[in-house]
Amino acid sequence: MQAAAVAFGQAWFLARPLRRPRSPSPYHLAWVEGGVAAGRGCASLPRLRSSRCAASLSVGSGGYGGEHAPMFPRQQTWDPYKILGVDHDASEEEIRSARNFLLKQYAGYEETEEAIEGAYEKIIMKSYSHRKKSKINLKGKIKKQVEESPSWFKELLGYFELPSAETISRRLALFCFIAGWSIVTSAETGPTFQLALSLVACIYFLNEKMKNLVRASTTGLGVFVGGWIVGSLLVPMIPSFVVPPTWSSELLSSLVAYVFLFLGCTFVK
Repeated sequence: MQAAAVAFGQAWFLARPLRRPRSPSPYHLAWVEGGVAAGRGCASLPRLRSSRCAASLSVGSGGYGGEHAPMFPRQQTWDPYKILGVDHDASEEEIRSARNFLLKQYAGYEETEEAIEGAYEKIIMKSYSHRKKSKINLKGKIKKQVEESPSWFKELLGYFELPSAETISRRLALFCFIAGWSIVTSAETGPTFQLALSLVACIYFLNEKMKNLVRASTTGLGVFVGGWIVGSLLVPMIPSFVVPPTWSSELLSSLVAYVFLFLGCTFVK
C-alpha cells in the first residue's frame, strides 16, 4: 500500500506541466537600467557634488526652474558696476532693480548673493560719499566768496542769520495763515487787525533773539513800513487780469508786508 502511494506521487510530479520562468516587465527593466545609469553618473562626479546628485535623484528635480542655475559669470569681477551689469552713470533705481533681478535669479547660491549685495553696497556708499563731498565743496565755495567780498557786504551779512528748518516752517505757516485770513475777510473788512497781529508776532520773535524789546520793536516797525511802501509801489505795476477783482490795493500791499515781516523776524539777528 505504501509502495503504491509513492509510485502515484512520482507519476503526478512527472505528469504536471512545466512553468517557464517569468520574464521581467519592460517597466521594471527600464527602472533598473535608469537606476544603474544614474548611479554610474553620480559615481563619476566629484565628491563635492555627490550630495547634490543624491538630492536630485531622491527629489527628482531641483535648482532654478527645474535645472540648476548657471554659475554667476561676473562673481570674480572687481568692478561693482560690472557685477550688477549697469553703467557708471546709472540711477539708483536702475541699480536697485539690477540687484533685485540678480538676487531672484541666483537665489540659494550664497557666494553669488554675497557678491551681488557687496557690489550694491559699494555703489551706494560711493554715491553717498560723492554727494556729501559735493555739499562740502559747495559750502566751501560760498564761504570763500563771502571772505573775498567787500567789507560793507560782510557787515551787512552780519545782521542776518540762518535758523533751523523747523523755525522757518513754523513762522512761514503762521504768516501764511494770517495772509489767508486777510484774503477771506477782505470783502467784509480790511486787513487792519491782521496787519496789527502780524506786526506783534514779528516783534515777539525778534525780541526772543535780541533780548531787547525796544530794539525789537524798532526793527519790527521798520520792516513793516518798508514792506508797506514796497507793496504800495508794486501794486500799480501788477496787471489787472492777474489779480481777482475782489482784491483791493490795500490787501495787496498787506500781502507784501506779510512777506517782509516773515523775512524780518526769521532771518534778522
